[in-house]
Amino acid sequence: MSKNRTGRQVSDERHELKQSLRNRHVTMIALGGIIGAGLFVGSGAVINATGPAAILSYLLAGGLMILVMRMIGEMAVAYPSTGSISDYSRKALGNWAGFTVGWLYWYFWLIVLAIEAVAGAGILVNYLNIPPWLLCLLLILLLTLTNLYSVNSYGEAEFWLASIKVIAIIAFIAVGVLYLIGLWHGHSPGFSNLYSKGGFFPKGIGAAFIGSVTVLFSIGGAEIATIAAAESNNPAKNAATATKQVMYRVFFFYVVSVFIIVAIVPWNVKFGGVAIQSPFAIALNHLGIPVAGTIMQFVILTAVLSSLNSCIYITSRMLFALTKQGDAPRIFFKTTKRGVPVWAILAGTLFGYVGVILDYFFPNTVFLFLINSAGAVSLFYYLIIAYSEIKLRRKLEREAPEKLKLKMWCFPYLTYFSISCMLAVLIVMLFLQDTRSEVLMSFISFIVILLAYAIHAKRKKRLGQYIDKPVSGQFEN
Repeated sequence: MSKNRTGRQVSDERHELKQSLRNRHVTMIALGGIIGAGLFVGSGAVINATGPAAILSYLLAGGLMILVMRMIGEMAVAYPSTGSISDYSRKALGNWAGFTVGWLYWYFWLIVLAIEAVAGAGILVNYLNIPPWLLCLLLILLLTLTNLYSVNSYGEAEFWLASIKVIAIIAFIAVGVLYLIGLWHGHSPGFSNLYSKGGFFPKGIGAAFIGSVTVLFSIGGAEIATIAAAESNNPAKNAATATKQVMYRVFFFYVVSVFIIVAIVPWNVKFGGVAIQSPFAIALNHLGIPVAGTIMQFVILTAVLSSLNSCIYITSRMLFALTKQGDAPRIFFKTTKRGVPVWAILAGTLFGYVGVILDYFFPNTVFLFLINSAGAVSLFYYLIIAYSEIKLRRKLEREAPEKLKLKMWCFPYLTYFSISCMLAVLIVMLFLQDTRSEVLMSFISFIVILLAYAIHAKRKKRLGQYIDKPVSGQFEN
């Protein structure tokens, strides 16, 4: 049930999402959610900045993301719901938290959507004689139609796009291991590159910790699996499975692949931002694979398309969830016969088109401002989510311990440790010249949303639709 503008309850029967995602879809969505273009290209900058200690950077960032995902997983299994992360904050801390987390999350992924569209066009323009702005529009349009058709079509597209990324990384690790142990043609350096070029910490141990700040943002997005699980035939079970597997995926796909790269390629080789200079491509060139650049161009493109596909999905579901709580216009609550929130999807993709236009006309001003304004937003909503987990866990232990089928480890100590780590990351970013503006602009975004909530809550209270206090009752399973 939801409320209309007068505050009366109305039936949601015509506004339900279809639970048509299969287990293989959710599994691959969880895999694809943590493997983005940031790994294939962005890892080079981390390696150059930290040396072989980039392995430690990925371990630290991956460890923090595993803890955050475990917190989300605990809540997702107990209360599986679409737009879950905002629902948990609302239930634990009140409507202000649900409103803030929901809109921050929506805003963050809108910016990522525009960035991925621009990145995808930048790759395709090397092969197609089509203007980049037109390629951006075509990519967004293609994946918008995929999402509009049905949630199953989104799941199927993500299944195959993510499969390519997964297969590529597994193949890379396999041939890399063969090369390092001397079973591949050519001379193998063994593991000497880990210590022969200035040691394991050529830039100092501090560089490894600073590098983990950069890595953290490339790993984000794993929680999309818990949101997608709500549209599967067994939400709680699939959310639990996805959460448990994140640990192994982060370790294998990020830490192991970066270990292979720094073992094969000296860390001081200059990695660039284009595909042929991707650290994966350079490592494959060391193995004597002549088409490494083309292979990585294709893999990076699938990573971009996968991320773009998921951005459209996740922004629409968060907007749908916000509307269900009365925090967005009711038009976004409408679904098609296939259970697709059509207007919520179009709202997100509209911003993608606006982002493309801004990038075309103001590449160094407005578009850059938008990117910076969302740079640290994820840390703000992760902090709220972590505190929400503490509140909900204690509530569940008192009232419904049977729902705690998946638990956060060493509660509450690891949760407080995670909160301390995220605050430390924000402080470090404030002291780094390259990231200071991101924290400040993201903080401004946070304040703007809080002010928007104050205005919104005042109007809602006047209509008698909700009071700003923790939401009582249980979520529907």
